[in-house]
Amino acid sequence: MMKFETIIYERDGKIATITLNRPEKFNAIKSPMPEEIEKALELANFDQNVRVIILKGAGKAFCAGFDFSGDLEHFADWGGQAGSKNWDPGNDMIMVTNPFKAPVPKFMSIWRSPKPVIARVHGWCVGGGSDMALLSDVIIASEDARFGTPYSRVWGCYLTGMWFYRLGLTKTKLLALTGDSVNGKEAEEIGLINKAVPIEKLEEEVQYWAQRIAKIPITQLAAMKLVVNQAYENMGLHSTQTLGVVLDGYMRNTPEGLAFVKDAKEKGVSAAIADRDGPFGDYSQAPASKKPNGIP
Repeated sequence: MMKFETIIYERDGKIATITLNRPEKFNAIKSPMPEEIEKALELANFDQNVRVIILKGAGKAFCAGFDFSGDLEHFADWGGQAGSKNWDPGNDMIMVTNPFKAPVPKFMSIWRSPKPVIARVHGWCVGGGSDMALLSDVIIASEDARFGTPYSRVWGCYLTGMWFYRLGLTKTKLLALTGDSVNGKEAEEIGLINKAVPIEKLEEEVQYWAQRIAKIPITQLAAMKLVVNQAYENMGLHSTQTLGVVLDGYMRNTPEGLAFVKDAKEKGVSAAIADRDGPFGDYSQAPASKKPNGIP
């Protein structure tokens, strides 16, 4: 079995599991995680025994978004200049749209996988992590999980477009213009995800649906996924995503975006996030009742 740096790949019968494995960082995204997710999906799709793929996170969270700790030197792996005063918009455009290197096109392998992907979500599922989860075919979360895009406030823009393709205009606009989050139960109620269950029942629920889907012939699963996905492709999904990642590059390099990165470098990531979210009283600055259980 291939060894990975940021994920764990396992197979049990007809079910393959991809586990994001940076628990000390709430599975925040840095290279080579997007590349390894794509490679693991390739392995699962080449394995004739696999019919269903589960995507989950190790530790206390699914994924806390992109990792912007340190000096953001890891963005250089994708050809990026995050936080640089010498930003080149042309190079940034190449970075974010390049299907051979860019993280979002790598995440799209979840969408493109002929074999269905179930996202098992607990804890934080925010920023780029939420974009990743929402590309899955079925999303099952703990009731206390938190979905949101704090990058709506500074340093980002919707990446995959899946928030509004899943929710529609009315529900997305308020979230887009505030950066507010919803818990797993609320996410189910508004149609963002399929099901929310108590955290102690999450694994049982995910396994139930994985086993149920795995009873279907793989050719039938691939056909049903393809026809549903194609409807959204016909709505302009690809062009929407291209605009999203280009705008994300702009937002990372506005005066406010550069100031956010400067604060993260000089005062620490926690301080920068506190300044961003403190006025709203949410995410890391929320009371315990509005955080996933077990996260201080």
